[in-house]
Amino acid sequence: MRESEQGAREPLSLLRRVGAFAASEPVLAILVVAFVALQIYAPRSIASLPALVDWQTVMTLAGLLILTKGIEYSGLLTWLAHKLVHHIHSERGLALLLVALAAALSTIVTNDVALFVVVPLVLSLHKLTPLPLKRLVIVIALAVNAGSVLTPLGNPQNLFLWQVSGVSFGRFVVGLAPLCAFLMTMLIVLAAFLFKAIPLDLSKDAAPQRVDRALASVAAVLFVAFVLLADAHHAGVALAAVAAGFVIWRIRIVLKIDWLLLLIFVLMFIVLRSVAALPAIHHALTSLSLQTPMRAFAAGAVLSQVISNVPAAIVLAGFTHDWRALAFGVSVGGFGVAIGSLANLIAVRLSGERGVWLSFHLIAVPFWLAAFLGGALLLHLF
Repeated sequence: MRESEQGAREPLSLLRRVGAFAASEPVLAILVVAFVALQIYAPRSIASLPALVDWQTVMTLAGLLILTKGIEYSGLLTWLAHKLVHHIHSERGLALLLVALAAALSTIVTNDVALFVVVPLVLSLHKLTPLPLKRLVIVIALAVNAGSVLTPLGNPQNLFLWQVSGVSFGRFVVGLAPLCAFLMTMLIVLAAFLFKAIPLDLSKDAAPQRVDRALASVAAVLFVAFVLLADAHHAGVALAAVAAGFVIWRIRIVLKIDWLLLLIFVLMFIVLRSVAALPAIHHALTSLSLQTPMRAFAAGAVLSQVISNVPAAIVLAGFTHDWRALAFGVSVGGFGVAIGSLANLIAVRLSGERGVWLSFHLIAVPFWLAAFLGGALLLHLF
């Protein structure tokens, strides 16, 4: 009897583990289910699947994950963040500084890394003095989405569009600069409105922040070199050199990067391009006539509200040649509902605050509407 009970418990235990993993990684779980369903109803040969993946984007992302993890582990960003807040004396001043810090970091170390620096900083400051935690986390989430618009390194959709467009790093930045400036202006005005000039005492934040200078220096130099090689479409060579160097010198950094994110990207290319190739879906997307800039922009901004901005960029890139209009659209699409950008979900999860979802949408949805109108106007003017 005990053996039969043990046998019954094992499948239940396995199901619980699978359920727990799916709950912790919902995007990956959805992609796996979608992949299985596609292979059942519209099967492709396994040998044909790698051709669906944009490996240049995946290799660039892998290299950036290693280097940003090195910068993160060096403690340099945390040290800088704590140094900066010592010059703040009001709640509004803190909010504006955190918005600027999160946006600036997201232009060079991706929006999710910026969140992993700034949100824990806010949580540690909250232990020293009461802060409006929900509102701070919300504006920080908006800030990394707004700041990351500027560069190809800022977020995954920009990285992908930079690679498929073939434009230079500088041209990409110039093309997205007007939208980034507009979004940041809106965000600064919003932060000034949401937070009051209440005095704050952060003088107790005296904990020493250690910096591994050797790691920070090497990672920073390699970061610049990697970006230059990726800009010249040699991401594979750059990744091989960076990965080999860190495996020999600091293998822990390579082991600690977000491998699941790379798997998610590979599956995303396979699943979304397979879906886009289905006759009904392909016909529907073709009928949208996304060759006009405004249609590509609107499609990116709206579809991101349903499937998030990274998948929206991957799906729509095959139906328009206007990379800038699509980049405008999926950048705006990061605002609005929480699923519009994975950064939103990460920020809320890091905060650990209850009831933050309603507050987030009360701020983010009107921001999306204003960003949509402003983005459309900028696209028309420039």
